[in-house]
Amino acid sequence: MNLKDLNAAISKEVERVENEYKHEYRNIEVKPEDIANMIDHTLLHAYATEKDVIKLCEEAKDNKFFSVCVNPGMVKISKENLEGSEVKIATVIGFPLGATSSKSKAEESKIAVSDGADELDMVINIGWLKARQYDKVLEDIKAVVKASGDKLVKVIIETCYLDKTEKIAACVLSKMAGAEFVKTSTGFGTAGATEEDVSLMKFVVGEDMEVKASGGIRDFEKASKMVKSGATRIGASSGIKIIKG
Repeated sequence: MNLKDLNAAISKEVERVENEYKHEYRNIEVKPEDIANMIDHTLLHAYATEKDVIKLCEEAKDNKFFSVCVNPGMVKISKENLEGSEVKIATVIGFPLGATSSKSKAEESKIAVSDGADELDMVINIGWLKARQYDKVLEDIKAVVKASGDKLVKVIIETCYLDKTEKIAACVLSKMAGAEFVKTSTGFGTAGATEEDVSLMKFVVGEDMEVKASGGIRDFEKASKMVKSGATRIGASSGIKIIKG
C-alpha cells in the first residue's frame, strides 16, 4: 500500500473514532487470580543479572504468570530455567527507543527466536510515525513480523509521546502489518499505560488484535482497570504484588 492510500485509511479511521468512540469499562468481574495468567512478569533493567532472571523465572512458575519478559541477552537462560513449564518467554526488539533500522530489528528478532523466545515486543520508529512516514512504519513492523516466523509479535507504540491521531495511526499500521498485539509503553518513557489509551487502542484494533498494557502498573486496582478497559495482557515488574490484591 502506498503512502497516499495509507493516509486515506488512517484518516478514515480517525473519523470513525471521532464519531463512535467513547471510553467504557467492560462489565466484567476481575479477580487477582484471573490476572495472573495475563501477566508478562518483566525485568528489563540494564543492570539485571542472570541470578535476577533465574529468580524472575521461578516467580513466574510459582505464580502461574503467562510469561517472563526479558532482554534479548537473557532469553537463553530463561529458556533453560523454564524448561518443562507452561511459562512463555517474551523479549524486546529495538528497545527502548525503536530507532534502530528495520534490518537490525529483523536480525534481532531472528536471533531471539533461535534462542528460544516465544513472543517479541518490538518498538515502532516513533520519529517516522510522527513525521507521518506511514509506509516506513508499516514496513518496519512487517520486517519483524516476517522475521518472527510463527511467533507472536506485540507492537509497542509508546503512547506517552503520541497524540490521539498518532495513536490511532500506530494501531492501524500494526493491524495492517499482521502483528497480534498493540502495546502501550516500554516503561522507559515519560509515562506508562492509561485506561483511556488502552480503551482507545482496543476500539481501533477491534477483535483482530489484542492490547497489552504496560508501564506503571503496580497494584491490582490499576491492573483490573486496564483489563476492564480492554487489555488482555499486563506487562509489569510488580506481578506478585498485583495478584496479592
